[in-house]
Amino acid sequence: MAESAPRAGRRVFSTAQGSRLEPFGWIEWALLGGVALIWGSSFLLIEISLETLSPVTITWIRVSLGFVSLTVVPAAREPVDRGDLPRVVVLGFTWVVVPFLLFPIAQQHIDSALTGMLNASVPIFSTVVAIVLMRSLPGLRQAAGIVLGFVGTVCIGLPAVTGSTSAAWGVLLVLVATLFYGISLNLAVPLQQRYGAPAVMMRALGVAAAATTPLGLIGLADSQWSAGPVSAVVVLGVVNTGAAFVTMAALVGRVGATRGGVATYFIPIVAMVLGMAFRSEVIAALQWAGIAIVLFGASLTTRREPEIAQAPRGGR
Repeated sequence: MAESAPRAGRRVFSTAQGSRLEPFGWIEWALLGGVALIWGSSFLLIEISLETLSPVTITWIRVSLGFVSLTVVPAAREPVDRGDLPRVVVLGFTWVVVPFLLFPIAQQHIDSALTGMLNASVPIFSTVVAIVLMRSLPGLRQAAGIVLGFVGTVCIGLPAVTGSTSAAWGVLLVLVATLFYGISLNLAVPLQQRYGAPAVMMRALGVAAAATTPLGLIGLADSQWSAGPVSAVVVLGVVNTGAAFVTMAALVGRVGATRGGVATYFIPIVAMVLGMAFRSEVIAALQWAGIAIVLFGASLTTRREPEIAQAPRGGR
């Protein structure tokens, strides 16, 4: 079982700092790179799956396969205290159910590259949520990195929303999904520190699988089974959900929600390359500039995090 986290984690809506405040080392960069490569390919896999499968069915199959793949991991079967189960349930909805339903719906209106690029807004939301929950502002360099990330995200999304109501709707859905990611990154920190990533994510994915089953079954009526889309959703479930969520939960447990969320800054690069290579998607000049700004902001956000003194509170 992972090292115990502060008792503040018992509250459902609370967070904690990462266990490692120093600048990123090779382990942190390896975790970050793994998340970026795997999740950067998710949007292409979703687009392929949408060729014959309904959005809700994609979500259901994805989370169910992710859950099943984690049940075979011994560390995932570590016990979780009953008092932490409400947080796990909330995590299942905020990190999995809501965003996983919104992304396939959004990709009916925008392409995979743009969807991936908009994911760069996750650290903005995770930092805002962390400020609210911890009542502490980030350091100057980290704050500058977040602002640059916001500017870059605007540059990425602007060409798509101008002149297209459908694309604007898709962009809005993605931003709502990333807001929920920002909430969940914070909720995951104390849980991961206490129980380890596999145990936390197996239970969160189990909650999501149960919650999406009715919608997934209904969506079967609008789905057709063919090799390409089915193969894509299988990879999406086992690798891009089961393995990736454990990797991301491990990262935020080590470095905290604010710096862990910076992994999403690199997801757009992967999504853009794959979208151009396999779907002939076009990237506007302003979007390239936005990516450059986002990456510079990422370099600032990964610097050493100052330690926050937390006074004990009653009832935690």
